[in-house]
Amino acid sequence: MFTAIIFLVVISVLIFVHEFGHFVFAKRAGMRVEEFGFGFPPRLFGVKKGETVYSINLIPFGGFVKILGEEGGHAGEPGSFSAKSIWTRLSVVVAGVMMNFLLAVFLLMLGNFLGLRIGLVDDNLSANAKNKQIQIIQIAENSPAQIADLRLLDEIVGFKKENSVIYVSATKEVQDFVRENAGVKSVILIKRAGQPLEKEILPRKNPPEGQGALGISLALTGVVSYPWYESVWRGVYDAVILTINTILGYWMLIKTLLIKGKLMADVSGPIGIATMTGQAARIGLNYLIQFVAMISVNLAVLNIIPFPALDGGRAVTLIIEKIKGSPINRKVENMVNTAGFALLIVLMIYVTVKDLIRIF
Repeated sequence: MFTAIIFLVVISVLIFVHEFGHFVFAKRAGMRVEEFGFGFPPRLFGVKKGETVYSINLIPFGGFVKILGEEGGHAGEPGSFSAKSIWTRLSVVVAGVMMNFLLAVFLLMLGNFLGLRIGLVDDNLSANAKNKQIQIIQIAENSPAQIADLRLLDEIVGFKKENSVIYVSATKEVQDFVRENAGVKSVILIKRAGQPLEKEILPRKNPPEGQGALGISLALTGVVSYPWYESVWRGVYDAVILTINTILGYWMLIKTLLIKGKLMADVSGPIGIATMTGQAARIGLNYLIQFVAMISVNLAVLNIIPFPALDGGRAVTLIIEKIKGSPINRKVENMVNTAGFALLIVLMIYVTVKDLIRIF
């Protein structure tokens, strides 16, 4: 229940911010907004204020702003989307993406001020960090770590062997213990959301290439905070770096899908994201802030991809209209957008099924 509530709050905020961007820019451009909807139809209920209906719809993973003339009609009417210039329409289309990026900037500013948990990659960071932890940042499929039910962000505290406890304070100490005890059952001591746990593990003597004996990657992390004036530029910097890495991640995803005909193993759908949101919230506010910022950037990058039914696809349509000097055939555009939307629904169902298989 806790996970479901946190996820609904987070996804509601992200969707609201995105659609609010479209809404505000449309209003500022003098467009008539007929409906501001949370979720996708069918409509559950709506309230009309002024010229706009504010609605709550059945399918919660999305939202929309319905603008007069958005489908190409009403070209001569005041307040029509199609009556505005290309650049005005383009600003409305990309406004949601911009708002999601700005939300990530704000969250990372706040996080840098309150304290974010980051990897301690140099001595200066390590010296100023608080609450240092050795954390799991990657787990290989079918590895001893996965079999032992170790999870991402678990903190490794130490090991228990032959009634003696060995505590660790560096990643090398973990690696040395695992290497020296390959093929021998041991107990690993971890903390998950602050709760101490013990898990029995059996490190492999001959792990697959690219994997260690346990099949995990580790990082020494700590909480680092900055003064408010430094948090401002660091929030912007972190958001830009996060955006670049997200773009590269989507490029690899699309490249793998086109070349190999399959999705990468670590792609998650709504259920997987909900689970990770709950885990981040349980670990602490700083994790939740970082995670929501990451999801907001992902939402921005995903929407700007030039794919039908996404903001990026609509932006490309407007650019083509500007180049050719006339609108694209509306029937063709609607058919392409419908096909794109259907493909996105199929993709969502596929990754949701993968999430269910992974969980159960």
